[in-house]
Amino acid sequence: MLVTTELPRDAASPRTPGVGGWLKRVAWGALALFLAAFAVFESQKYGLPTTAAALVFFVLPDLTRLAGVRPPGVLYQAVNRAWIPLLVLVGYTFGPIVWPPLFTAGLGWLTRIALDRTLGRGPASTRSEAG
Repeated sequence: MLVTTELPRDAASPRTPGVGGWLKRVAWGALALFLAAFAVFESQKYGLPTTAAALVFFVLPDLTRLAGVRPPGVLYQAVNRAWIPLLVLVGYTFGPIVWPPLFTAGLGWLTRIALDRTLGRGPASTRSEAG
């Protein structure tokens, strides 16, 4: 019996990204640093309510996990998608609403998603496609 130790091409580990995966992680990391700095700036500028909003939405993915929401549930998928907080940020920027805690909540949420992507974590559907 012949035993091989090679993995099929599609069974590559998500922990060993190729060049494209490495570049994506670097880009997500740079975005996470920028968003975190921007959230700190806005929190300093507008005070405690903005800081609280940023922190609460930064831990939002963990709060859903502690509440028992597991993948592939709709709520779990929603809190781990970058387009939702991005939509909040763009809507706040161009919309008529002027309430800084809403903006920093979007910053905190998108910062967390960017940090998770930098560390190789993400929604369950993304992980199952990658590995």
